[in-house]
Amino acid sequence: MLGFGNTDNFITNLDGKPFEGRTIRLFDPNTKLWSMYWTDSSNPILQPPTVGSFEGDTGKFYCNDTFEGQNIIVEFIWDKKDPENPIWSQAFSKDKGKTWETNWYMYMVKIKKTSANNS
Repeated sequence: MLGFGNTDNFITNLDGKPFEGRTIRLFDPNTKLWSMYWTDSSNPILQPPTVGSFEGDTGKFYCNDTFEGQNIIVEFIWDKKDPENPIWSQAFSKDKGKTWETNWYMYMVKIKKTSANNS
């Protein structure tokens, strides 16, 4: 892998129905910025990217969007202070970034490789 990006899948049930999402992350070595694109099974188009970078162990990424008919700014924060248990959060701002309402957290756990995982 050349290190210019990565991807992940998110699979769950929403209201009893299967739901799948995918994130595509691309890194531009010239600007040092990441662009993260989202798509999902309920609206299978690439959404506009959130764009940002890491400073130390915290990554902040932003995009303009609409929610319930209102213009908002979306903020994604990656906190990797504990690399074994990174945290991702999403917040919306209706007032151009003066205040933020966090509406989603994901707490992750790094899976340790064992000889059973290698088969």
